[in-house]
Amino acid sequence: MHKHRLGAGRRSFGVAAAALALYGVFLRPRVLTWGATHEEARDFPGDELIPDADGSSTMATTLPAPPEAVWPWLAQMGCNRGGWYSWDRLDNGGHPSAQRIVPEWQHLEPGQHLDSLPSGDAWFTVAVVEPERTLVLRSQTTLPSGRPFDGSAGPPPRAYIDSIWGFHLRPQPGGRTRLIVRARARSRPRPLTRPMDVLFWEPAHLIMQTRQFHNLCTRVSATA
Repeated sequence: MHKHRLGAGRRSFGVAAAALALYGVFLRPRVLTWGATHEEARDFPGDELIPDADGSSTMATTLPAPPEAVWPWLAQMGCNRGGWYSWDRLDNGGHPSAQRIVPEWQHLEPGQHLDSLPSGDAWFTVAVVEPERTLVLRSQTTLPSGRPFDGSAGPPPRAYIDSIWGFHLRPQPGGRTRLIVRARARSRPRPLTRPMDVLFWEPAHLIMQTRQFHNLCTRVSATA
């Protein structure tokens, strides 16, 4: 009986190891580059904020409106503002994201906080803003609490995530916009955060980002 269980355990481990290897070789590169071309993997403004990133992804879509029509939807993102246009139950406290442009949410400036939780206990900081072209948000959080920290005030905590979420708008023929989203992050301690990145955060980002692309396309189409 003991030998049978040992053999079954080894087979299960072998299957799991093979599945992880296949995911790493064939699926993970697609997860990290969904919709993006090889040329769109180049450097973008804001990348320099995380120069020694442990991980990076580039995802993209084409929206049926020019950058000046897309930008207002991005400018009003944030909990307690327009939402994030993704799965609202997961990232906006269940509140529906905005279906219209709200003038009072259009002002953005570097250093401004955009709540990432409805409670306001965590946020993104506006790191780079070039209207109708680039918006880069930065998040610096302590692990495991998820509380923000100020990286400019001293060394980071022993366990943390420092990341950017960049939105880059490029005009396309026919009055369309190429929306390229770049995510970069550095985290510690790496032996603990790397498995979470590969097995959870990267697939979760794909699910949330593609939902945001879909909902932005729906909103932009309705107002184009």
